[in-house]
Amino acid sequence: MASSSHLSTSEMVISGITAELLKDFLVELSEKNKDNLKNASKWAGAFRERAVIEPVLLIAKNLGLNPEAGYHAIEFQQSSPISRFMSKQITDLLIQAQEPTNPQQNLDQAIFTSLNEKFPLVVFACVQIASKLSLHYNSVDLKTAVHYLQSVGHAVSKQAVLDLELMVLKELDFRLHIPTPVTYVDALLEALGYNLPAHPADQLRHLCYDVLLCFTYRRTTIYESLLMVTTECPTPSEEQREKFVKVSEDSMLLAVGVIAVGAYIHNVGNWEKVVEELGHITGISRKSIFKFSHVILMHAVADHP
Repeated sequence: MASSSHLSTSEMVISGITAELLKDFLVELSEKNKDNLKNASKWAGAFRERAVIEPVLLIAKNLGLNPEAGYHAIEFQQSSPISRFMSKQITDLLIQAQEPTNPQQNLDQAIFTSLNEKFPLVVFACVQIASKLSLHYNSVDLKTAVHYLQSVGHAVSKQAVLDLELMVLKELDFRLHIPTPVTYVDALLEALGYNLPAHPADQLRHLCYDVLLCFTYRRTTIYESLLMVTTECPTPSEEQREKFVKVSEDSMLLAVGVIAVGAYIHNVGNWEKVVEELGHITGISRKSIFKFSHVILMHAVADHP
């Protein structure tokens, strides 16, 4: 997103935020997004596969948490320290597998058992920490955490839960305020509400959350379709896939695509106006927004004929 946003610098207040503060916040989000794209590896997104993120969102839902808590937990898992931690656990187990004293069959089972025990607890710790970032929603206290984990078959003590939470916090280096897809969507909706005051941004918000959830569960297939559309090739090369990481990890593009789809569903007559304004705010071309939103919509419609 270009820093020369089309937001006015007047002191008009939108949802308690001045236009100037909103503009600064959008610029800050854009810079964080650019930094993330610079550091993105070809393995980026591995912890956003449906098999990994679905339990996170279900735990958040079952505990009655703010929807953003689930997305925060996903970002914690995706962050380099946590992904490195989980990779190290797997690597250590694979090293053990090379020892001649360990039968392969027993080690395969040991690896599965260890991951089956550790990973769900790390996932829960991420959700538990994420729940504490909001002042206006329920958070997961120690008693609730122990009761929930025991109810799903994990025999843990209060001390074990505390130790696990502290371990995750240390792996994150206590850096908890990581922007989520919801952060980007909310910020852009606020900007739309200011730049297009006649457009019902508040009504669009919950619809966008639904679109985002739909996208989150189908992330891999949607980006695979977008890759083929972008490259005009049914079997993209490894080099094309590596370059595409800059697209699949672009949080601003994701937010723009989600809002564009929400706007299309809400009122197709105003859709092009919304897309044009999103392009002005973020610097993303209308062609890119059209292409991405079309792919998301295509998958959403295919799943709900």
